[in-house]
Amino acid sequence: MQNIEVFYPLLSSPQRVVITTHQKPDGDAMGSSLGLFHFLKCLNHTVTVISPTNWADFLDWMPGTDRVINFEKHKEKALAILDEATVLFCLDFNIFHRTKHLATYLANSNAIKVLIDHHQQPDSPSFDYGISDTAKSSTCEMVYDFIVGAGHENSLTQEIATCLYTGVMTDTGSFRFASTKASVHRMVARLKDTGFDHAEVHNHIYDNFLENRLRFIGFALLNRMQVLYEYNTALMYITRQDLHKYDIKTGDSEGLVNYLLTIKGIKFGAIVIDRDEERKWSFRSKGGFDVNQFARNHFEGGGHANASGGRSSSSIEDTVSHFKEVIKSYINQLQ
Repeated sequence: MQNIEVFYPLLSSPQRVVITTHQKPDGDAMGSSLGLFHFLKCLNHTVTVISPTNWADFLDWMPGTDRVINFEKHKEKALAILDEATVLFCLDFNIFHRTKHLATYLANSNAIKVLIDHHQQPDSPSFDYGISDTAKSSTCEMVYDFIVGAGHENSLTQEIATCLYTGVMTDTGSFRFASTKASVHRMVARLKDTGFDHAEVHNHIYDNFLENRLRFIGFALLNRMQVLYEYNTALMYITRQDLHKYDIKTGDSEGLVNYLLTIKGIKFGAIVIDRDEERKWSFRSKGGFDVNQFARNHFEGGGHANASGGRSSSSIEDTVSHFKEVIKSYINQLQ
């Protein structure tokens, strides 16, 4: 994989661009994809965003979301566009299997593949150009750096700023995580110069849910949370029946794992949700406990040192039991 700076000259000639991201895209994945979409449109490229799956309803307000193609719903249309692409941007993931059923088609694409991502251990040989920087707060910050580095800072618009702000805000926990370095605040200041309304972004992301979600959170905290004080760990499990009872949709469980870290003394929070195809884990930690390595070692996952995900093909009961067993070997790191 060559440095992304080597790719910059290709921006000067019209390209047929596809932008994609990981399955079930979050604020950073959708924000970086749409921010790059609007930027490349300004340069007169033909651009399409293809999401491997659906996304949370609270992202539908973002400028350009209505033009994103859901691969699972419109497979033939998406593949026809991908087949004609000359450049493929891969954002907020660093290995193709994170794009679910789209993975094989991306790997086999003849387009120039460009990686922009901040997760650990990238599959660098699969990409022609790119940048992987785990020190960055978000992929949105990296897209901003890409725009500025390519010499197009003056191309920033309110639409681009809105999308990029959404991603950096959500991935930094509203700017409270350690990844929020001075560069993030300088970026936000520059984005604010475009005149976009940051209060509107917050309202759409955090104050835009239905009553059932709040009742679901209360139920989960009361009935599905276990605190393992001997390991300074809190665990939550959500059954398929819970999801049906409260009519939980994609995105409704977003941020639930973070509640666990608000308990005094807790260094490690984990939540597992019983999905149709598999059990999905989310891990969060404080300090030096590396949940990226924990996820890779035990739950076929990975991510960041303090935020990662994983999966299991076992039942909800068996994967919870497995978690409680393997956590015993980390007692010295967590105490």
